[in-house]
Amino acid sequence: MSSYVAEVVAKVKSKNSAEPEFLQAVEEVLTSLTPVFDRRPDYRKAKILERIVEPERAISFRVAWLDDQGEVQVNRGYRVQFSSAIGPYKGGLRFHPSVYLGILKFLAFEQVFKNSLTTLPMGGGKGGSDFDPKGKSDLEVMRFCQSFMTELFRHIGPDTDVPAGDIGVGGREIGFLFGQYKRLANEFTGVLTGKGLNWGGSLIRPEATGYGAVYFAAEMLATRRETMEGKLCLVSGSGNVAQYTVEKVTQLGGKAITLSDSSGFIHDPAGITPEKLAFVMDLKNVRRGRMKEYAERFKGSTYTPVQPGLDHNPLWKVKAHCAFPSAIENEINDKDAQNLLRNGVTVVAEGANMPSTIPAQRLFVEERILYGPGKAANAGGVATSGLEMSQNSMRMSWTREEVDNRLRMIMKEIHRTCVDASAAYGTPGNYLNGANIGGFLKVADAMMDHGVV
Repeated sequence: MSSYVAEVVAKVKSKNSAEPEFLQAVEEVLTSLTPVFDRRPDYRKAKILERIVEPERAISFRVAWLDDQGEVQVNRGYRVQFSSAIGPYKGGLRFHPSVYLGILKFLAFEQVFKNSLTTLPMGGGKGGSDFDPKGKSDLEVMRFCQSFMTELFRHIGPDTDVPAGDIGVGGREIGFLFGQYKRLANEFTGVLTGKGLNWGGSLIRPEATGYGAVYFAAEMLATRRETMEGKLCLVSGSGNVAQYTVEKVTQLGGKAITLSDSSGFIHDPAGITPEKLAFVMDLKNVRRGRMKEYAERFKGSTYTPVQPGLDHNPLWKVKAHCAFPSAIENEINDKDAQNLLRNGVTVVAEGANMPSTIPAQRLFVEERILYGPGKAANAGGVATSGLEMSQNSMRMSWTREEVDNRLRMIMKEIHRTCVDASAAYGTPGNYLNGANIGGFLKVADAMMDHGVV
């Protein structure tokens, strides 16, 4: 890290000391950018780094709603609009008890570079609430979403800010949010993505993040003349991203053997077949049950409950060739990374946002495995959101095959950008540097064109 970049990182740490996730994201990105500033002193003079680490706008608001007992509940809502240099703000909404401003700043900051990599004209943003939809009735979720959107609607729009789903925000929540926006704004526009197919949604959008992560892994493998065929794959999580990662791994000839939730993980050496995946989808999307039921249903599989205080995740000790962390940030620490490397994993494609800690990332890079960071590997979700925006603007729908083909082409282009940027700046094969540099350059050049704003 150059003295200039180190100085900027130090200033960010002093201003945001209570936001470790955001600080981690800033350090990860800026560390990769040292060779860029060695070549582009004009970026330094224009204070591009100092500006790019500050969100353009961060909104916090109260969300009051009534539960089924008629009791008033109060949550806090947020929207962080980080950068609109290359297009309207774009990024998901997360409903989870862990949500606070620091996590959303980290997610929005990452989103800026992820969206840049997609080649589509989208800026970066993120939002959400500390509301927990788990255990709530549909009516309670509806009341919360309507109250949340009653404040948020004045800050968003199809040419200003287009939110989507994230953890805790699926099709049900998007529907309630969209309905309230439509009522308040008196317009039917593509202001949210992840919509239902019969009211403006796009085919392949639910599958896109998981499919894209596997497409990216396949592109990385191709550089070593390998394919997904016969690969044993570890997948964490059991939500939307994990489910469709398993589906695409299977379609490309691999075998997914793990899934998890906040209670523990299952290991199925026989592989998670399409029939078993259908069970998981019903369990998680409809019945909202726990992964323990999988092991009870399918013989030969095992369930390992979470062990509080353990300094590693046993899921990452299972022998395999590929790993797709698809649950939550920082789920792979340095000990997990060592276990993955020790047990034969040579491909890591991140379906979640920043699931690997900085020490874990360093181990992957040092060992020169095929490591696809989240802003590149999981960009398929927001890329397909961008395709949904395009379809909404044109008042038309593309076929499943057309959207899937566009997604695959975008993931190929993201891979090419990472490879070219890493080679151009002296670190060939380093996808982490390639993703950070490739995403940064487009945004930085737009900022230069726009002047000091």
